[in-house]
Amino acid sequence: MCGIVGYIGTQAATDILLSGLEKLEYRGYDSAGIATVLEGQLDCIRAKGKLCNLREKLESQVNPSRIGIGHTRWATHGKPEEYNAHPHTDTARRLAVVQNGIIENYRELREGLKERGHEFRSDTDTEVIPHLIAEFLSSSSSISPSPLLEAVRQAVNKLEGAFAIAVISADYPDEFIVARQQAPLVIGFGKGEFFCASDTPAIVPHTNAVLPLENGEMARLTSLGVEVYNFAGDRLKKSPRTLNWNPVMVEKQGFKHFMLKEIYEQPGVVRACLESYLNDDWQPESKNSPINLGLSDELYRDLEQIQIVACGTSWHAGLVGKYLLEQLAGIPTMVQYASEFRYAPSPLTPNTLSIGVTQSGETADTLAALAMEKERRAAYCQNGNRPSFQPRLLGITNRPESTLGQMIPNIINTHAGIEIGVAATKTFVAQLMAFYCLALDLAYRRQTIAPTKLEQIISGLRQLPAEIEVILESQERYVENLVHELAETQDFIFLGRGINFPIALEGALKLKEISYIHAEGYPAGEMKHGPIALLDAKVPVVAIAMPGNVYDKVLSNAQEAKARDARLIGVTPTNDSEAADTFDDTIPVPAVDELLSPILTVIPLQLLAYQIAAHRGLDVDQPRNLAKSVTVE
Repeated sequence: MCGIVGYIGTQAATDILLSGLEKLEYRGYDSAGIATVLEGQLDCIRAKGKLCNLREKLESQVNPSRIGIGHTRWATHGKPEEYNAHPHTDTARRLAVVQNGIIENYRELREGLKERGHEFRSDTDTEVIPHLIAEFLSSSSSISPSPLLEAVRQAVNKLEGAFAIAVISADYPDEFIVARQQAPLVIGFGKGEFFCASDTPAIVPHTNAVLPLENGEMARLTSLGVEVYNFAGDRLKKSPRTLNWNPVMVEKQGFKHFMLKEIYEQPGVVRACLESYLNDDWQPESKNSPINLGLSDELYRDLEQIQIVACGTSWHAGLVGKYLLEQLAGIPTMVQYASEFRYAPSPLTPNTLSIGVTQSGETADTLAALAMEKERRAAYCQNGNRPSFQPRLLGITNRPESTLGQMIPNIINTHAGIEIGVAATKTFVAQLMAFYCLALDLAYRRQTIAPTKLEQIISGLRQLPAEIEVILESQERYVENLVHELAETQDFIFLGRGINFPIALEGALKLKEISYIHAEGYPAGEMKHGPIALLDAKVPVVAIAMPGNVYDKVLSNAQEAKARDARLIGVTPTNDSEAADTFDDTIPVPAVDELLSPILTVIPLQLLAYQIAAHRGLDVDQPRNLAKSVTVE
């Protein structure tokens, strides 16, 4: 869970590496470093803490090197100290390596290397890699295509676990080697220059032609081009793809924080989803579905059950998806944490669609859960020829070029654009839109929804962007004023029922992530079954109360909290007199069909979390201990 950047070309590498690392700060890190090669010497500079500390160390140097690698580290093995920062070198300090992931057999490798005279200087698992490469390099007789490439190839075949690495050597100053196994790595193609990075924002300012490496692949980058090989040493034919991104997308554009910018981008995100997936000319009497997701018909055929695997905010989106799929399409749906599903999967059932939801398309647990499901279903069918148990996989992601997109042919692209803030906002809303479209498409195909009701929902979806804009225009300043009275609060309770229960969970998660305030989300009806004991005048309760089947119930549950002296904050419809009489404070949103309300009710909760964190002077975009993409288990 950290950042890798590499460069070879015609420019000074240091500035490009630092700029790339800055673009990856959102992934979370606690130390950083770069290594370059110049005039036969390896130069490695590292620093604990923020990139400004590394930049300060580099300011006194004049380094025209045109090749280098850089890294931001999020500690897994070893404390966040400078001696554990990447890059790591071999005993002779002739080659340097940066790595993302975890080397599971590093203890065994480390002991063997130490017995053979290698000197270790850190507590990390990564340091075994440069020593392994150096050992293979010293005994290599290979001259084609590159001794360094061959040494790296032999080394990675000794590694167990998930890793992405980049390697440079003072003895091979005109090339660097990268390799990938279960951790993301992408190569960028420029004019006479080439890049690598663990995520595309680092290279978007320089090129939009990229080649994501797949598991078990490595590449040799020189100023003349890129050669791709598998771990067996076979040369592969690969072509780059073009990203529809530009550098402006990774700038703040006048906003104080990326998170606030991304909150304000949500009307545009919803419009992009509607434009991509709704058929504009659809009418109730039409014979075709109003939704065009471009998915294989095999996913839908004789469908009996759906299981969703996800983590964090994506798991909350899956809970909303479950409600929609069951209530609109009538399909029994389970939502499981991917990290739990991997080790306790549900029993195999026929005609089951497995959906993986991950913003980045790189979440390790979600990818592993889907891979396991694919493998066990294929094996079950092979052993007993049971076609109804064939794997059916669907991915919902903001990054179709990711590992998820390579793993699964059926993808719903959420079209949210690059999200820099660690706390997901616009990507959550985009995931909800994907589930709305999927549920409506299935409902139409299964004839579980009346055409007039379908038309009503689609009409409501089209109005959502304008309604989000109303909330942003009217509520940001109000919420900002409200947090002056709440910023020192130590505990929050969020309540919701039905389709808005997951939004209560998401509101609590946002507050925890960026303000470090303890917050819990509950189904409103469960308060009296224990959690109500937590309530007193020091514990505010935020309740989502939108007109619909559970509206009166939520108001009743809120009254129970009020009777315990809790301060009540309601996310309620505009000009709702009953809600105004119930709550101490209300954050009004436009009145919409209860089914569509999550898209609106989550906006004030995002603003509340943001404003509290900003008021407390916290690092909103890079909260402590968190990474944007959790790419290791």
